[in-house]
Amino acid sequence: MEWLTRMNDALDLMERRLAEPLEIGEIARAACASPFHFQRMFNILTGMTVAEYMRKRRLTLAAQELAVSSVKVIDVALKYGYDSPESFAKAFRRLHGISPSEARDPNVPLKACPRISFHLSLKGDKEMDYRIVEKEAFTVVGKTIRVSTENCEDGELQIPRFWQECNANGTTGRLASLSRDGHLLGICLDMRQDQEEFTYMIGAESRPNADASGFEKREIPASTWAVFTAVGPVPEAVRNVFQRIFQEWFPSTGFEHAGKPEFERYPDGDTTAADYRCEVWVPIVKKR
Repeated sequence: MEWLTRMNDALDLMERRLAEPLEIGEIARAACASPFHFQRMFNILTGMTVAEYMRKRRLTLAAQELAVSSVKVIDVALKYGYDSPESFAKAFRRLHGISPSEARDPNVPLKACPRISFHLSLKGDKEMDYRIVEKEAFTVVGKTIRVSTENCEDGELQIPRFWQECNANGTTGRLASLSRDGHLLGICLDMRQDQEEFTYMIGAESRPNADASGFEKREIPASTWAVFTAVGPVPEAVRNVFQRIFQEWFPSTGFEHAGKPEFERYPDGDTTAADYRCEVWVPIVKKR
């Protein structure tokens, strides 16, 4: 498929330029995608951000050089984009668990982040029901946290914990009472390509003149949305739908992510039930 070739072209570019500065815009162009869509696709497919992957690949190669040569630590640090031996040593220890100088010891184990590649996986045996919705700008109110994407596993745990806290302290109950339609929203905001974190809001599209004191207010811009239904316990059902959107739906359509906020819409009900139904709203634009 054309998207598969383009994603691998982007990986080839990253691999060639590991010892050089490389902007996300240039990588995305190799995949014929917008920077936001490429990064979102990469994150969903690999479980890593682009920056995290390149950092791990650079530190993998740096460890190999230190292990088999007498090259100076400062030279390796500069080669792989670190401004000082201190910043290099900190990142090196975070991945390998040892200092750069200790990597020269033949008895010390090193960690490797292998180069990844994208391959065709024959899926699509299960239909994906969706609808296209044009929605004008609307205002939401709610509580927010900042979620890290540097470690995707940690980020996935932050959000369920946040929901548990808001359920326990009455936040979700109050938001439901303010909601225009009784639904709660889980909204991903501020998903900028130059940051390894985003804002997650548990909120609601509030009724006009509702008393939303104590809540943060945000404007969700007008957009065209692809709306998918998730069936089953949350968050697993929602996570599975997001994976299928990026692994199957986007590659097989003429759309890409519009780079605007995306959200889940939760009606009242038992979110742990096997037949619970909620929606995933993803902003889309036609591919360039």
